[in-house]
Amino acid sequence: MIIYLKNNEIDHEQWDACVKQSPRVKPYGFSWFLDIMSPGWEGLIDDDYDSVFPITGARKFGIQYIATPIFLQQLGAYSPDKQLQKALNEFIEYIPDFYRFIDLCVGQRIDSDKFHVTMRANYELNLSAPYEKLYDKFSKHCRRNIEKSMKKKPEIIDDVHPEELVELFINNRGAEIKGIKSRDYQRLINLMNYCRRNRKGRLLGVRTSKKKLIYGIFLVEIKGNTTMLLVVNTNESREKRTGYFIVNELIKELAGTKTILDFAGSSIPSIASFMESFGSINVPFYRIYRNRLIWPVRMFK
Repeated sequence: MIIYLKNNEIDHEQWDACVKQSPRVKPYGFSWFLDIMSPGWEGLIDDDYDSVFPITGARKFGIQYIATPIFLQQLGAYSPDKQLQKALNEFIEYIPDFYRFIDLCVGQRIDSDKFHVTMRANYELNLSAPYEKLYDKFSKHCRRNIEKSMKKKPEIIDDVHPEELVELFINNRGAEIKGIKSRDYQRLINLMNYCRRNRKGRLLGVRTSKKKLIYGIFLVEIKGNTTMLLVVNTNESREKRTGYFIVNELIKELAGTKTILDFAGSSIPSIASFMESFGSINVPFYRIYRNRLIWPVRMFK
């Protein structure tokens, strides 16, 4: 039986146990991730936490709605036993009626004409094989860029501060992206600090000889999955092909560990091409959208 629980009614330990045992799990569904990135999140639970579905609800102008939080790619159904697409389709029918506006990204396709569904790309690389076999699948373009980047002899550093990386992002790309608020950046900083304290992630970067940060990456790491949650390039790092160097070093480090390197996807062709050049495959996710608000309130975004 599926039940709806508010945040303070959810057993976080049982919730996380269910998420952890789900196939191809990503970090987004764990309670610690949701607590930081979507405070007050709620959930649908079936059969005493045999399967779960997080609800990232919010309120604007008195309207309750569900939306995918900034810096959180996808959610969906989690279960160690049930077929996830089937579980998601069951959960969708139990979302409380007071959420009349839903704009959510999920990892499974839904079979419902009640939603408008859009497929989105996410690139993943299985690192079970030895590095040499993984390297064989790199594109020629990728190999050339790795060689070019190695000539610059970049040094990977791990002394990047969360605030420093976020500032680099804002100065190079973040300012152009609409809808990101200071609150969202603070939550991202909080997530970085949490992951570093609890060995669930790393911040890596490359500096110039004058200690100026020109490239940074935030990795969220759980068993079986390393997600490149935030990657920040600058004009200088693009010119030096620093991103190719960093990803290649990550692949060397994690090769043979049965880890999935999750590039987190992109709708920008040049970035998608970069991800694919390492031999990664597209494992799509889906944006589901429904607007049951009355006019003119349905113009709400």
